[in-house]
Amino acid sequence: MNDYDNYLSPLSWRYASEEMRHIWSETNKRRLWRRLWVALARTQAEFGLVTVSQVNELEAHAEDIDIDTALQIEAEIRHDLMSELKTFAGQCPTAGGVIHMGATSMDIEDNTDALRIRQSLDRVLSLLSEVLISLAEKMEETADLPVMAFTHLQPAEPSTLGYRLSMYAQDLLADYDTLRDVKAGIKGKGFKGAVGTAAAYGDLMGLENYFRFESLLSKELDLPFFPVSTQTYTRKQDYTVLSALAGLGASLHKLAFDLRLLQSPTIGEINEQFGKKQVGSSAMPFKRNPINAEKVDSLTRMLAVYPQVAWQNAAESLLERTLDDSANRRMILPEAFLVSDEVLSVTLKLIKNMTIHRENIRRNLEIYAPFACTERIMMAAARQGGDRQKMHERLREHALAAWLAVQISQPNPLIRQLQSDDEILKWISADEIARLSDVSSYTGIAAQATRDMAARIRMVIGNGGEAD
Repeated sequence: MNDYDNYLSPLSWRYASEEMRHIWSETNKRRLWRRLWVALARTQAEFGLVTVSQVNELEAHAEDIDIDTALQIEAEIRHDLMSELKTFAGQCPTAGGVIHMGATSMDIEDNTDALRIRQSLDRVLSLLSEVLISLAEKMEETADLPVMAFTHLQPAEPSTLGYRLSMYAQDLLADYDTLRDVKAGIKGKGFKGAVGTAAAYGDLMGLENYFRFESLLSKELDLPFFPVSTQTYTRKQDYTVLSALAGLGASLHKLAFDLRLLQSPTIGEINEQFGKKQVGSSAMPFKRNPINAEKVDSLTRMLAVYPQVAWQNAAESLLERTLDDSANRRMILPEAFLVSDEVLSVTLKLIKNMTIHRENIRRNLEIYAPFACTERIMMAAARQGGDRQKMHERLREHALAAWLAVQISQPNPLIRQLQSDDEILKWISADEIARLSDVSSYTGIAAQATRDMAARIRMVIGNGGEAD
């Protein structure tokens, strides 16, 4: 139950999924802490340090999370992990004394963070897969649909809508590959004690047994460990993770930014879904603002910032460890994943519910596409023996005159002007000019490249991320 009398992060109730919130919840964190303590005790039982009955008692109470009691203890001792340890120990009368034997706090906390990061990457990759498949469907649907392409925010030449979507898909597929590689490389600190030397574990079981001990724990947790650590795992891992999420954010930001532009009435080729009862403005009842695309751009700006903090954590932790990373990691790790979860979910809705205004697309082509044919006509005339430089100047004069007509909302007269220019007609016929001005024949590789990219997405996602 949310307490609306106190500050609530929007990520705790307005944004992100219940699944991602659960991963970063206090309950899940403490449950994972207890899982690690149980795994530690079970492994130490292999070396005669803990009895089987003690392990069984720990397992029996591993799910008995009592946050209220733990917080009461923490208020007195000012240590969150020790307060949970004391709570757990209080539930286990015969096994409480063996919990955390040989360990330091970060043996538990850093391995827990590694597990939560991996769980979160699973969720991100699942959502990104859905986004890519939805994009592939839209790409296939619009592979042959000509649109006006823009460079410098000025009309350029025709492309296809599917090819434009392929650009976003290509970036997101690269993000998918990166995130999969990052997930595969996630490692825990392992169990190496206060400064990473595992000296306390060596005292408990003999250093000659240590590497087998840690190997057993790695298998128990299904988590590889860094071979070397200080009191923590290297904070470069956090930087790598958050940089990958920031890269994903950049791709989603561009997609959403372009959709915002395409939704403006001056272009008007695409609209995001707008509910029947949705209110666009409290003052202007007619407004249909692109709030979902704007939300994606707003939140992905935050994703761009998190790696800067992680960089400082990695670069500025002195010697074997200083605590100046601890407070911000409580925020940057969960927030980066919660934001990623939200922007992927919103992007999925944007793509699935996208309205394509074909009439507006055709209108924009009628206005601007004739200008793109001038290069084709110049080349065709030159092939027939015309002077390329003279043709260029002739076409430029006609294009500038046509621009004046377009700017006062008149139909583009360019093709008609070219078809009546005797100097141009010396080299190329009026029918050929009409043929060369057909935008559907001047989109190059767009349709085929779009279908190829859609097929690649289906292959990669269908193979669980493995390309053939």
